[in-house]
Amino acid sequence: MLFYFSIHWTCNINLILYLFLLYNNKRFIFSTFVCPTEIIAFSDRANEFAAINCQLIAASCDSHFSHLAWVNTPRNEGGLGKMQIPLLADKSAAIAKDYQVYNEATGIPYRGLFIIDDKGNLRQITINDLPVGRSVDETLRLVQAFQYTDEHGEGMPINKF
Repeated sequence: MLFYFSIHWTCNINLILYLFLLYNNKRFIFSTFVCPTEIIAFSDRANEFAAINCQLIAASCDSHFSHLAWVNTPRNEGGLGKMQIPLLADKSAAIAKDYQVYNEATGIPYRGLFIIDDKGNLRQITINDLPVGRSVDETLRLVQAFQYTDEHGEGMPINKF
């Protein structure tokens, strides 16, 4: 489902890539300080993911206008600044609901991390509570581990990469 939506959203996504969706909670500005730290950290290391054939996408239930405002605000003023990854506006929360990170009671999605392989299979789901951020290092390790097991057909011990 995400591949279908993403392919129509941007022509840069190629089906041979691994896809990583970083889902952030709604209302970047009124939420926690965790959102920008995660998005910036993943964006700053996007080249490491690209080197292993993985496309990063950050998404939230904010509008593209909110995303634009955040990108146009320098990092030293609390914004995102220049980004190396696309920001997907899921204003209707359709993707958040499909991936079951949407909290109906609050109207705010949890922090979701999804790794989808080159065949469209969902390989990793991580859902964090709002105050806890996700690890770029662990995400990179997971993508490499899935790629290794796909190529070699064997298990991957912890801390191999």
